[in-house]
Amino acid sequence: MSAPTPETMTSSDSARASLEALRTEIGKAVVGQDPAVTGLVVALLCKGHVLLEGVPGVAKTLLVRALASALELDTKRVQFTPDLMPSDITGSLVYDARTAEFSFQPGPVFTNLLLADEINRTPPKTQSSLLEAMEERQVTVDGTPRPLPEPFLVAATQNPVEYEGTYPLPEAQLDRFLLKLTVPLPSREDEISVLTRHAQGFDPRDLKAAGVSPVAGPAELEAAREAVAKVAVSAEIAGYVVDICRATRESPSLTLGVSPRGATALLSTARAWAWLTGRDYVTPDDVKALALPTLRHRIQLRPEAEMEGVTPDSVLNSILAHVPVPR
Repeated sequence: MSAPTPETMTSSDSARASLEALRTEIGKAVVGQDPAVTGLVVALLCKGHVLLEGVPGVAKTLLVRALASALELDTKRVQFTPDLMPSDITGSLVYDARTAEFSFQPGPVFTNLLLADEINRTPPKTQSSLLEAMEERQVTVDGTPRPLPEPFLVAATQNPVEYEGTYPLPEAQLDRFLLKLTVPLPSREDEISVLTRHAQGFDPRDLKAAGVSPVAGPAELEAAREAVAKVAVSAEIAGYVVDICRATRESPSLTLGVSPRGATALLSTARAWAWLTGRDYVTPDDVKALALPTLRHRIQLRPEAEMEGVTPDSVLNSILAHVPVPR
């Protein structure tokens, strides 16, 4: 199929081209993390949230900041610590002595991209303060609901190798994240490229100097969301998604399988991926491509399976290999 010319491009084609340009733009600051970039774009298209897991120093924070710069979106960062209070995130009522009244002081959650750094370092009470924001896209303070800006995405990070002084996210909150993306260590070639850039004066705190500039904005994102909503899903594809999720509930390696909310999440991410790759219908390959990041945090291993070295990804890969693919 030939690429659309400027004269024949629709708003959907234009939005897709803008979002495809994100990879190039973010690549000016972040090297070799294309899957994570794609995952964040898919989450924005699906109005979902992302859990980024990786060891320190693999550019998780830089990735989110670069995405916000390339999309011309507001972003705020919160370092989650054991003494962080819910009001430190949502905001609170502040007494104004001049007017003798209380006024609402918005917290950092009132932004487009909220980077919740090391979310598992804060107690459950503070973690739960994000639940209403993530699900209802509003914050209730003193009985008054306050809507959050649109678009709104929480990108939370956690370190997979350090558990001392951490509070693992409960299943209810994990299920609120649309995707769990692993941010791996770079390859040798990518790491050499990182060092070369730093030797040439690259400053990760100054993205403008690195040449990162907006290539899309809220208007393109909204047009893309409207296009994704029109991507066709056949009855066979819907059945395939359900069969994958039901297979997790019957797996002997798991104590917790994927819920119906997980099934709807997988269908949503598959539609977004289909649109990003230039199609207006979903194929089984789209479902397979997004199955691991969409479902890996929604299942729970049995202790004995975990001791044998079984991982969530290996269970899901086995299920994908055995569930019949629709023709």
